[in-house]
Amino acid sequence: MGLLDGKVAIVSGIGPGMGRDISLTLAREGADIAMLARRKDPMAEVAAEVEALGRRAITIPCDITNAADCDHAAATAKEKLGRIDILVNNAFHGGDYKSLMDADLNDWKVTIETNFIGTMQLTKAVVPAMKELGEGRIVMINTQSSLWVKPNFGAYAGSKAALAFVTKTLARELGGFGIRVNGIHPGFIWGDSVRGYLERQAVARGVPFQQVYDEVAAETCLGYLPDSAEISGSVLFLASDLARPVTGQWFAVNCGQYLP
Repeated sequence: MGLLDGKVAIVSGIGPGMGRDISLTLAREGADIAMLARRKDPMAEVAAEVEALGRRAITIPCDITNAADCDHAAATAKEKLGRIDILVNNAFHGGDYKSLMDADLNDWKVTIETNFIGTMQLTKAVVPAMKELGEGRIVMINTQSSLWVKPNFGAYAGSKAALAFVTKTLARELGGFGIRVNGIHPGFIWGDSVRGYLERQAVARGVPFQQVYDEVAAETCLGYLPDSAEISGSVLFLASDLARPVTGQWFAVNCGQYLP
């Protein structure tokens, strides 16, 4: 028996990192997966992996900044998989990494449209199907950057901080329908992008890569940087009945790098 037997999950932002690992983790516990992304190829690859686990998988091209796309995705998932129990809002825009005075605020609007408005549009599209069931789980993939203030992250961190607050608002608004709404806030997620970032830091400083990694890992309580497969376990917890009394909460999933 899996923790999610008979459940259907929508996962947005399917790609080689968090989207893939969240989908596989939920599928291993019995969930069928509706995958959303703008590009088809990554979804097809992950769908094949989910099906190899014996679960159903469908792929739905979706730009979450387009409300019609979100409505179509929710309707298609329900039509083809029969229900929607879980929504994992994983799609995001990384921002421009510029200070306010150097930024073009039109670029900030793009980030906000994805990380906040787009996430709300997809959530709004999915909630009616959960109301029909009398319960549901919504998990927001947030970021440590919205808690740990650093320069040049205004667009990304600001949009995600708004999402963190509204996660609590939605918990209040939707709790009467049995819908739990929570978020996770990862720090560095070990993978190709973080490795590339640390490699560039090592080159710029003229020091070995391992030295840079060790310095960053030493900022955590546990002494390492978790990968997306490990972080996806926190999503599974919030999506399952193990977290039945948990709503309106956020978890820092960062090996203790930042302790708010």
